[in-house]
Amino acid sequence: MTERIAIIDFETTGMSPAHGARAAEVGIVVVESGRIVDHYHSLMNAGQPMPWNITQLTGINTAMLQAAPPAEAVMREAAAFVGTMPMVAHNASFDSKFWVDELQRAGCAAPQPFACTVLLSRRLYPQAPSHALGRIVRFLDLPPADKAHRALADAQMTAHLLLRMQQDLQTRWHIPQPAHRLLQHIQSCQRQHVPALLQRTSELQTQPQLPGMLDA
Repeated sequence: MTERIAIIDFETTGMSPAHGARAAEVGIVVVESGRIVDHYHSLMNAGQPMPWNITQLTGINTAMLQAAPPAEAVMREAAAFVGTMPMVAHNASFDSKFWVDELQRAGCAAPQPFACTVLLSRRLYPQAPSHALGRIVRFLDLPPADKAHRALADAQMTAHLLLRMQQDLQTRWHIPQPAHRLLQHIQSCQRQHVPALLQRTSELQTQPQLPGMLDA
């Protein structure tokens, strides 16, 4: 795979920007050609205290946020780091909302398409007992996080999960180029129709081009 994909994870002060929550930490990992090739990480000060229950979960406290760079500056750096790369997150409906909200506050556009490894794991590994990040990582015997519930560590775990998915699409389903656009098709496909989708994709990517097809 030569496509570069950015995997993102946020730690936040709450569940939704619609309810006033802000991002407190961002971790981004870039994968290309089957491996992790780059990363970006920062705490960010959005002017909010960190609730005690989230501090217990993440270890991030209010004093750490007060000493962090302003959220707007961090998000501008993050936007420049990601550029136009397509993005992936574990539970992308959560992280993508914070990505869009925080970039809007920083005066930046958020054109990147998202794929979700929760939805993908439900379709590619329906036999897994759970699709929570830590549990699906253990189920697939992938590298665990050094610090669970920290943005960079969770982004790294998600990156390993994505790479495993792409590897399985290549080896089990004979899809040479399991690109981001295919991931979006898989996650929106009803589970019972996923094998047919993957079979069609494999045939399209592996069958020789017939004369005239390139001109069609």
